[in-house]
Amino acid sequence: MAGPLSQKEIEEHLSELPGWSSDGGRLSRTYRLGSHFAATSLVIHVAQIQDELNHHSELTLGYNTVSLAVNTHSAGDAVTDLDVELARRVEAVAPAHGAH
Repeated sequence: MAGPLSQKEIEEHLSELPGWSSDGGRLSRTYRLGSHFAATSLVIHVAQIQDELNHHSELTLGYNTVSLAVNTHSAGDAVTDLDVELARRVEAVAPAHGAH
């Protein structure tokens, strides 16, 4: 099981994840895309990443937005390295979908 990260560790990781934020208990980000189709495409890609990691976020599809919020339930609903890895993987593929 992944252990909770300290607030300092979370802040260090966030410095490498532009657009991501933390409310102390989870990492979150909203991406804006050019169309509903592009947003849907990103959701499908995120779902694939989540299945590969066996770690799933709260994922919300809007008309041209995709929002994610993630923490690790087995670590007391805290932010862990697994959450950071999910954010990094999503951040790496989002530009290919035209997300900003």
